[in-house]
Amino acid sequence: MANNKSAKKRIQVAERNRLVNKSYKSTVRTLTKKTLANCEKYKQEPNSDNKDLVLVSVNQAFSLIDKAVKKNVLHKNNGANKKSKINKVVKDFLTSK
Repeated sequence: MANNKSAKKRIQVAERNRLVNKSYKSTVRTLTKKTLANCEKYKQEPNSDNKDLVLVSVNQAFSLIDKAVKKNVLHKNNGANKKSKINKVVKDFLTSK
């Protein structure tokens, strides 16, 4: 355990940041899963409403990933990798009929 005041404060700050980062990462995972679920829904019933739902969820996921990268929650390469994987799956679903 820390002995001086600054070390104790750093422990508190690190814990606070860990919880904020955990929240961002969890939301990124949730939006990714929702996007993939919407892709499955579009595959089973291809119509314009489901296509719009897929595109909106992709935009939300990309936006949150970019914000997480900007706040150093995710490394920029990790964020690019996540976006690439989502984009690949979405592209496959939207082009295959």
